Amino acid sequence: MAVIAMWKCDRDNSMFESKKEADAHDKLLELGQQFTRLLEQVVPDVDERAAEEFGLLLARNRQQVIQACKGKPEVIEEIVPGQGKVTRLSASG
Repeated sequence: MAVIAMWKCDRDNSMFESKKEADAHDKLLELGQQFTRLLEQVVPDVDERAAEEFGLLLARNRQQVIQACKGKPEVIEEIVPGQGKVTRLSASG
């Protein structure tokens, strides 16, 4: 029987075959959580689930967000909500 090393992200229990992939996923979730917190501070009545989805959408598409901030706002149109799985963040962070 072969032994396969796996890395587990403690934020959402995702499993990865390499530490590099696990670290990248953890950083994505951290960025998403920060975007979520910012949105919740600016819009206090925002639905928690919607804020999390929006935070993760921005995190997953950070390159387009960066380009938009550098003077190419049209790239935001390339972001399609609902692409990929939305991962629920834990409130304890």
